[in-house]
Amino acid sequence: MESVTSVLGGPGSYPISVVIIAQDDETRISSAIQSCRLFADEIVVIDGGSKDGTVQLAESLNCRVFVNPWPGYAKQREFGVERAIHDWVFLIDTDEVVSDELAADILERKRGLTDITVAYSLYRIGDFLGRWLDRGEYLVRLYNRKQYGIRNSLVHEMPDVSEDRTVRLEGVLWHQGFRSINDHVSRFNKYTDLEAQTAYASGKPFRISLLLLRPPARFLQKYFLHGLFKKGISGFAVSVFWVMYEFMVGFKHYELQSKNSLAQHNAEGQAEKEKKGERSYAVQ
Repeated sequence: MESVTSVLGGPGSYPISVVIIAQDDETRISSAIQSCRLFADEIVVIDGGSKDGTVQLAESLNCRVFVNPWPGYAKQREFGVERAIHDWVFLIDTDEVVSDELAADILERKRGLTDITVAYSLYRIGDFLGRWLDRGEYLVRLYNRKQYGIRNSLVHEMPDVSEDRTVRLEGVLWHQGFRSINDHVSRFNKYTDLEAQTAYASGKPFRISLLLLRPPARFLQKYFLHGLFKKGISGFAVSVFWVMYEFMVGFKHYELQSKNSLAQHNAEGQAEKEKKGERSYAVQ
């Protein structure tokens, strides 16, 4: 793979390592890799144990490939960052594609990546049922690993950078996340598991008021405030799925809290029985 440093010429260009975490996505990983060619000095692929041709395809595209049994999102991302050669790292998933404008902006900025305390965010737009959604989100994807690490969270793992230290890149990261309704439901089930576990582990109490308010509020936000009503059935479906997402997180949080309360109650009951048995034995 041709080094971008040689294209720009001279020490004024700072090399970038692209890091991709992958799992059974041979149909889309090629587009992700190719979209980074303009600015990437190396592309590192961390595979969690794919059973399809993901690893072989990445190797055929001259990527450095490492296989690491899936340890969770944040740990897998950090595993990849640690194996990168360069300190400036760009994160991308197998179902994402860098637009030409975004690639050109990153290439241009390589000449001035002198401040390692500055990280760069980009605008990501997703698709659903064959239509691109207008409303996206800014995510930090380009940063220096000497300054920042990956946020240790079960889901939504990203560089731990405050917003006031970020600069927005020009262009778009296209997120081709939709495969099918069945796949979408399956992933929602996985993500809501992680969201509920995070809420429970942080000590947040389950509140019925939030369960009643958050789902309809999320629908109004997505459908009207974010303008998804303009996207026909696709926009309506996305809004409804967000309602489902909020309900699932809430109910799973309640389930975890209830199981813990029951376990504590049983443990206290058992302890009380043992105390009564000890007192009865002492009387005898």
